[in-house]
Amino acid sequence: MHNYCARVEHIELDRRALRVLAHPLRARLLSELRLRGPANATALAERLDTNTGATSYHLRKLAEVKLVVETGEGHGKERFWAAAQESHGWGDALIAGDPDALAASDWLLKHYFQQFVERALRWEQARQNWPVPWQEAAAASDFIVDLNPEQLEALMQELYVVLQRYKEIAPGKGSRQVLVNLFAMPTEPDDLP
Repeated sequence: MHNYCARVEHIELDRRALRVLAHPLRARLLSELRLRGPANATALAERLDTNTGATSYHLRKLAEVKLVVETGEGHGKERFWAAAQESHGWGDALIAGDPDALAASDWLLKHYFQQFVERALRWEQARQNWPVPWQEAAAASDFIVDLNPEQLEALMQELYVVLQRYKEIAPGKGSRQVLVNLFAMPTEPDDLP
């Protein structure tokens, strides 16, 4: 058990946090801490193929906007860091009219979509080596549903509740960390309402 404060489940980023996070190494550091848990700058630099100085600097920048926290373990350059939340988001109203926040949002979204594609391709390449029950359970599909914005928001909220319920149950025998991506968009993005 780590002696740092209990993590907040989700945070809505403000403009400053959004701009701070919109950096290749910072985004990778936060993802690494969320996926693999607390680590020191040396271990993170090794995993992300960068140097310890840059890693330490960017961890401190993330800490300034409360996206990472020190765990209280280790000292000096060997102090341990953890993600302060399990997830984050931001609203379009927050960034409206702010060119820097819009650029940060655009960069982050493209970065996250690229991560999704890379992970999905890695899974597809390795899938046939996994036991059949895992191959069948780790499914991908799509649905086409006619919804208005309020219905779409309600659907997404319902899905979040289901996922949160599964996060709160004890892992079963043979469990593995599973990444679930939710992405909903109009089928014809260029056909504005």
